Amino acid sequence: MPKFVTRYFFSAFTISLFIVLATGCYSPNVSIARKIDGERDSAIPRTIPVDADVLSTKSVFREEEGAGAMQEAVSSIENVENDEASSTGKNEIGEQSSLEAAMDLTETADEYWVDGDVEKSLEALDQAYGLIVGVDSGGDPELIRQKEDLRYAISKKVIQIYASRYTAAKGSHKAIPRIMNKYIKREIELFKNKERRFFNDAYKRSGRFRADIVKALKEAGLPEELSWLPLIESGFKVKALSRARALGLWQFIPSTGYKFGLKRTNWIDERMDPEKSTAAAIAYLKELHAIFGDWATVLAAYNCGEGTVLRAIRRQKIGYLDNFWDLYERLPSETARYYPRFLAVLAILKDPARYDMVLENADTSPEFEAVTVQRQFHLKTIAEKLAVSFEEMTALNPELRRQITPAAPYSLKVPAGKGRIALESLDKLQAPSFLKKGYVFHRVRRGENLSLLALRYRTSISAIEDLNKLRRTYVLQVGQKLKIPQMGT
Repeated sequence: MPKFVTRYFFSAFTISLFIVLATGCYSPNVSIARKIDGERDSAIPRTIPVDADVLSTKSVFREEEGAGAMQEAVSSIENVENDEASSTGKNEIGEQSSLEAAMDLTETADEYWVDGDVEKSLEALDQAYGLIVGVDSGGDPELIRQKEDLRYAISKKVIQIYASRYTAAKGSHKAIPRIMNKYIKREIELFKNKERRFFNDAYKRSGRFRADIVKALKEAGLPEELSWLPLIESGFKVKALSRARALGLWQFIPSTGYKFGLKRTNWIDERMDPEKSTAAAIAYLKELHAIFGDWATVLAAYNCGEGTVLRAIRRQKIGYLDNFWDLYERLPSETARYYPRFLAVLAILKDPARYDMVLENADTSPEFEAVTVQRQFHLKTIAEKLAVSFEEMTALNPELRRQITPAAPYSLKVPAGKGRIALESLDKLQAPSFLKKGYVFHRVRRGENLSLLALRYRTSISAIEDLNKLRRTYVLQVGQKLKIPQMGT
């Protein structure tokens, strides 16, 4: 693997940029990171994505050094595939050992960066990348996952370091300039007509979550207007799922959610937890603001990934970003419309009558209390014991993927005033019937195979084959119903 050669060129790392940049804009869903690698697609009837704010964007690449280095780095992508191919299979210290060594080098790179030694940081990342491309996963799902996680982490870190060297963040964490132009007017017309029903329904649902989101944004020092991003992301639906498999109010794909602390197990998916996903979204928005410095570009990157945005900046004739609208037409169409769509939302909410919009009263946030449960219970059974509806229990605990609590301590939300009754009733509740059988059913989706299912459900391929009496050479069919053994939480 070639070593770090010059100040502005990071050789093998650009293969990660190739993965990030070549895939383009995803829509809030992705195989690597929806928001980072350009894989994002909101789960709402999304004829248009939304960019949140403004243009007071003065993130400037130093023309002579920054723009030139960016050009050189991206231009070298075409030659990197050969480097990776020649490195593959040369691992001499064991696959797992290589991954562990790469992880150590990545942490070392972080330490160098904190200390201000950018050159050593990039060199450590170069060495780490050289190790992981040499790992032969042999089809092992766990090794594949670890390898891809590290590839993503290293490429993301390189982009961050590179961007930090050549951009000057001059935007305010609190400044989202309000403007009006033809792009924003076009989005307003869509909300007034074709998407009127969607807008009204999303606004009504916002009342369940927005007060808590605003509080979290204020505590983080971010503009409270960002609390309206879920309107264009998911329509304020906690279980909104996009074509790219992005999920929740803030439309995280699994990899990006994992990066920002959102757990996903057989029983829970914290992308659907309003409180935890909001915290993750805030962390991601702050990270993007540290790179780009203005909210217009930040929201474009939130939609399709900073890699795509950096590439668009590089393609500008001026070589640096001075104004979001200079960048507008160079972005993927969905991302380009994201920011004016967001500003259209803010304009309508500020003066609905001016735009002939009549908004219904927003829903109220439900009052609840939390009790800790240690065993698995079905929400339907708990609802019956508490004399509340199953829908109410499901709405309070949307992160439960199967409406069943995990086999580990879990903070269960129940309607206010029902906590004591819940605790007294739990010991008398029986385990769900499927747990007695020892399996759950799974409907096969396009692209799934036994290896992926075994990894997702924390079981083994042979266990699935035995339970379903499948031969080793059997090919799964889309829509097929399989029994999956329960071997993890």
